[in-house]
Amino acid sequence: MSAAIELDGVGARHGVVAVLHEVTVSIPRHRVTAVTGANGSGKSTLLGVLAGTHPPSSGTLRRSHSGRPAFVVQRSEVADALPITVRQTVAMGRWAHRGAWRRLTREDRSIVDRCMDRLGVADLAARRLGALSGGQRQRVLLAQGLAQQADLLLLDEPATGLDAESRARIAAVLAEERDRGTTVVHATHDPEDAAGADHRIVLTDGRIATGGRARTDSR
Repeated sequence: MSAAIELDGVGARHGVVAVLHEVTVSIPRHRVTAVTGANGSGKSTLLGVLAGTHPPSSGTLRRSHSGRPAFVVQRSEVADALPITVRQTVAMGRWAHRGAWRRLTREDRSIVDRCMDRLGVADLAARRLGALSGGQRQRVLLAQGLAQQADLLLLDEPATGLDAESRARIAAVLAEERDRGTTVVHATHDPEDAAGADHRIVLTDGRIATGGRARTDSR
């Protein structure tokens, strides 16, 4: 199985505090990888390193993917006061292709519509993002990530605190993305979410505890 990303001795800090320590691991291409561990174990920081938003303090990172990854943050990191609608939020995913100030094309609008449909938020298109429930908002943010059409999709605890229906929809979409050739990496502290992944990385206090397949099938 070829690797999408390889980390060798990667460390990362928040200020003077070391968060990741000598992380050496491979992330397989075209698979769903779950990054698990307790709160404070370094999951979000590792995703930031993979996304390129958090520079490593040591070690090396090699990618086989081209282009910028799509990074879907936790819904709690998005301000309620932002005066934007659901459609505008998802359309921001097309900025990676069009730029922030260019008008969307017909194809861009079609992609936005499809992504909203896939996450079940098309009927919320005119609603303000800050007026949505937590589950609705997380699905909107995932739709924005899908709209980027990146070959690497990174998600920070996308299903935490959501109801069973939202969790099932998100899991199905991640499996669809994998089958379409996308490499998916998501952080979770839920054993059920992790068990549904093809590959699992466990962090303990910023170090790799285990890394390997979470299932025995050969997909």
